[in-house]
Amino acid sequence: MDINLPVFSWRTAVPLGGLVALLAWETAQPYFPLFSRTGQRARHGALNLALGTLNAAVVALAFAAAWLAVTQWSSVHRFGLLNAFGFVPWQRVALAIFVLDAWTYGWHRLNHRVPFFWRFHRWHHADSAMDVTTASRFHTGEIVLSSVFRVPVLALIGCNLGELALYELLLFAVVQFHHANIALPDRLDRVLRLVIVTPALHKVHHSIVRAESDANYSSLFSWWDRVFRTLRLVREPRKIVFGVQD
Repeated sequence: MDINLPVFSWRTAVPLGGLVALLAWETAQPYFPLFSRTGQRARHGALNLALGTLNAAVVALAFAAAWLAVTQWSSVHRFGLLNAFGFVPWQRVALAIFVLDAWTYGWHRLNHRVPFFWRFHRWHHADSAMDVTTASRFHTGEIVLSSVFRVPVLALIGCNLGELALYELLLFAVVQFHHANIALPDRLDRVLRLVIVTPALHKVHHSIVRAESDANYSSLFSWWDRVFRTLRLVREPRKIVFGVQD
């Protein structure tokens, strides 16, 4: 799957479409009454989305070329997992998404376990009114660190930029979904969380209780938390308080 212009148009259209749809859902059926004052929700969302836009610009200007270069280098030199074996295209895509998501789980867990990384990642958790816009709220320092570490990871995986773009498209759609201030019917949430991270799972991860926030690290596929025994559910999710303790 080679990179092309339609990939970039999807990467714009899908997040924007998801944002609009989830904002509408939050407005019609909010799970928590997060905003009590006029304009509070708009200011909260504008701050988060502005930060997300800044981070996207940093990545595009400082790291996109490096990612392209390393993926092209690994392809030319037949370096990395996906280039070491004769995978057909659909196998490459599936395996690329699988391995990239494993890395995302590991990186997320490191951000909670390593104090230096947590200094940046806590900015994401400090949002006491988690909604769909929180999916864009990350400290620029965290984005820079993750982008730097991604360079050798891409080489080791051996994926191309199109496979990376498809993974990020799926990832951000699910990340927006599980940050949204919504809830699914219990039965539907139980079924979906066998595969992907759902709002019920991720609300626990944003709890102010550290024992709860140090769980449910998965971002796209939920099975990593079951495999590594970091899955946690709570009996009364409506009692969850978002944020971090100083």
